[in-house]
Amino acid sequence: MRIPLLAALATIVSCLAMPSLANEAARLKAAHDELRAKLAQNPFGRPLTIDSREAGSSLEGDVHAILEHPYTKVRDALSSPRDWCELLTLPFNVQKCEARENGVSVFIGRKPDTPIEDATRLDLRFAVPTRSDDFLEVRLGAPQGPAGTRDYRMALSAAPLDAQRTFVRFRYGYTQGTLSNLALQAYLSTSGADKVGFSSDGQDENGKPRLVGGVRGILERNTMRYFLAIDAYLDTVAEPEASRKRARLERWFRAVDRYPRQLREMTLERYLQIKLG
Repeated sequence: MRIPLLAALATIVSCLAMPSLANEAARLKAAHDELRAKLAQNPFGRPLTIDSREAGSSLEGDVHAILEHPYTKVRDALSSPRDWCELLTLPFNVQKCEARENGVSVFIGRKPDTPIEDATRLDLRFAVPTRSDDFLEVRLGAPQGPAGTRDYRMALSAAPLDAQRTFVRFRYGYTQGTLSNLALQAYLSTSGADKVGFSSDGQDENGKPRLVGGVRGILERNTMRYFLAIDAYLDTVAEPEASRKRARLERWFRAVDRYPRQLREMTLERYLQIKLG
């Protein structure tokens, strides 16, 4: 009787898990339907939207986008810690990434040229809760983040739109701590005072969109940097191995440089010098 009982229990567990998967996939599809107009017409020059939320000390940003890649390519290219280590090193301040079986260790500097021995090590757990024929979910998280933050997290959801396109949501967030808030306020009162994000919170005196600043601006800039790293990685997975790294760096830099007000930090030559040594 034990085997039939175990089989029955497995069936029950499977049935209980299926609605959760179906709900997640349905929510992503609903997001696509809701954002259809914004994806078709926006200031990004591509089917993409970005928004952010601040609730007390918790911050979270979302990018929704249509990628010109088949879903199977997206699923297969973004399902392992090694894949994510490759793309997480593209942003300016990330010096190094080490992949483990169930996580990645990212080394983040205060500046792009910070020596690796002075970088902050961030150990992220890596999990793929769902990897099916029509839905992918990847999560990375750490209880403690850089600069005194906590509950540091990234998540990617993806589903096919048709044979050649994939709809994705990339989510990035963290919770501010006392030290990180003090450092943040110092930054916002000096070199970060005039920096902005991508979404708007009304109109200025000339009737133009007023872009968010402050902590939401910082969050949106980082969210976009990591999303563009995902995109650049997918664009270059088929490049010859000998030229792949440089091609990936150049692709990411060109994508970032399309938004100079928010994301420009240095020249391509300087960026390549830092990343290639």
